Amino acid sequence: MASKGALMADAYPKIVEPAEPAEPARPEPPRPEPAPPVPARRRRRGRGRWIGLLVLLLLVAGGGVLAWQRYGATPAAEAVVTDAVIRGDIENSVTASGLLSPIQDVDVGAQVSGQLKSVKVEIGDRVKAGDLVAEIDSASIETQIEIAEAELANLDAQMIDKKAQVVLAEANLQRQQNLVAGNSAARSALDEAVAARATADASVAGLEAQIRKQQATLKDARISLGYTKIYAPMAGTIVDVVAKEGQTLNANQSAPTIVTIADLSTMTVEAEVSEADIGKLKLGMEAYFTLLGQPGERYEGTLRQIKPTPSTENNVVLYYALFDVPNPDGRLMMNMTAQVFFVRGAARDVLTVPVAALKGSGEAGKAEVTVLTADGRRESRSVETGIRNRVRAEIRSGLSEGDRVVVASGADDQASGSSRGSGRNGNRMRGMPPMF
Repeated sequence: MASKGALMADAYPKIVEPAEPAEPARPEPPRPEPAPPVPARRRRRGRGRWIGLLVLLLLVAGGGVLAWQRYGATPAAEAVVTDAVIRGDIENSVTASGLLSPIQDVDVGAQVSGQLKSVKVEIGDRVKAGDLVAEIDSASIETQIEIAEAELANLDAQMIDKKAQVVLAEANLQRQQNLVAGNSAARSALDEAVAARATADASVAGLEAQIRKQQATLKDARISLGYTKIYAPMAGTIVDVVAKEGQTLNANQSAPTIVTIADLSTMTVEAEVSEADIGKLKLGMEAYFTLLGQPGERYEGTLRQIKPTPSTENNVVLYYALFDVPNPDGRLMMNMTAQVFFVRGAARDVLTVPVAALKGSGEAGKAEVTVLTADGRRESRSVETGIRNRVRAEIRSGLSEGDRVVVASGADDQASGSSRGSGRNGNRMRGMPPMF
């Protein structure tokens, strides 16, 4: 027996809904081709870049930590630089450079013209005053002497004749005077006799003048003959030979130099001192110099002259200060370069400290120093200073040998750094590392 629901479904007709039209089929997109496999080298390169970047980040981080530790953290202990009080010599001096020259030298030349016949010396020879140095050919001067002697003999012969004329004029004058006194001759004859005697006397006087002139000419020729032999005017060393044998010398315009003689037993130092230091020098002050080739040797002397006329080199005014030093062994030579020291003050075997350790107190000869004690503490002391130079200073009281004085400290470095940073970056934050 059919159920009641089934009977009811059969009693009513079924309603059929129209079907929706089907969508057209879409074509499938093309499948991408598989990518080629990445080479192993490129994979390693990419991995290396990541490792390098990681190392760079670690370095930056480490640098930041170090910078913070250096500039941001406060140091536990302040570093100091100390130096010991030592005993030694100290001097305050004016330094200059100079050249060595002989205390005396002379250029020996020719006073007459002629050919240089011979040179008797060579460079380095020692000579005494009066030694023969050179000789000039004397033939021309000897001929001049012969001519002068012959002319003088001629004048002497003429003098005999002139004196005979004087004797004759004197006799004629006496005779005319006797005749006029006896009224045996005219007065005019006596006047002629007087005039003849005067003429004879004048002739003798004129001839005597010619003879003196010729004698002077002969004397000059003989002197010139002596000049053909050239002698050393002083004792010394031959430092230069200018002329050569066979050379013709012309002494009419200027005396040609043949040799130069210098006294090398004593050398003179000509030091060039700047105008800023020349006022610190006094005549008689102690001076010494050293040589480049003899650094451990000191040559001492006394300042004897300051030339008033300076020289100017590259707009720098320099004065010449001279002092002499003995040179018995000849070790000092001409034109050597000397490092010169003019001593203003010196002390021997005294306590000294670096100048950087002194702090000014405003009084002459007074200063303050910081002493580092044995237990590491700092102690300020007043000291009396003496001679000082650019490096060290003499301590007369207030310190003992072996004490250690503070030359520089971290506070000084920080203060100097702050003063240097007061410019463009003066407002930099304290404790931060510099960016530039």
